[in-house]
Amino acid sequence: MRIDLSGRTALVTGSSSGIGLAIAAGLAGAGARVVLTGRDEKRVAEAAASLRASGADATGIAVDLAADAAPVLEREQDVDILVNNLGVYEARPPLEITEDEWRRYFETNVLAGIRLTRHYLPGMMARGWGRVQYIASDSAVVIPAEMIHYGMTKTALLGVSRGFAKAAAGSGVTVNTVIAGPTHTAGVEDFVYQLVPGDLPWDEAQRRFMRDHRPQSLIQRLIEPEETANMVVYLSSPQASATTGGALRVDGGYVDAILP
Repeated sequence: MRIDLSGRTALVTGSSSGIGLAIAAGLAGAGARVVLTGRDEKRVAEAAASLRASGADATGIAVDLAADAAPVLEREQDVDILVNNLGVYEARPPLEITEDEWRRYFETNVLAGIRLTRHYLPGMMARGWGRVQYIASDSAVVIPAEMIHYGMTKTALLGVSRGFAKAAAGSGVTVNTVIAGPTHTAGVEDFVYQLVPGDLPWDEAQRRFMRDHRPQSLIQRLIEPEETANMVVYLSSPQASATTGGALRVDGGYVDAILP
């Protein structure tokens, strides 16, 4: 299957590293012009430069999308592919999560993506083509006891994406959620060491984390960011024109269900 996204502009939020950067690289590899975002100007610039060094058409915007999307909306008035990847997470005892933290998680992980979708979806529908995706998590279905505030936001994304898919019905625009499983990123390495002894070598720490905290995984390892990016690139393609309103799993078999 040859995926050609030449002439398309893709906006990927939270893309200065990890899954977001892998998604941006995958879309750029298929020919799309990619726009990266992140809060740290230096990291965003370095990420965009790394893609340009490999021949990609990439630019970056430093912005806190949970607070204000204007810097993105003013520079990129129309996009063809919107990937709402931005998200924050950390382990917290449920009864210690404050109201301000609940609010911050919702505004960052859910409302930021809704804001961008509300802006870009009408233009996609008017042009008769577009792709909107939300990056959720196995935590949307299997709420982790150690971070229910994060799980709540990922569950919300399933409803948000299904609703916007209905709003775009018959327009040629698809809206989907990708359910990513436990993934190997620098941030997740930090998270793993919150739950296992910090003096363990990484390979042993990863094995213990999967055994003790994610034993349902059928691949019994963390997923690499590029594996999630592959699904996003496919869903962004013309070949995925009949897939909308769905929750597609790249979870290593972690969720013990036939359907999400």
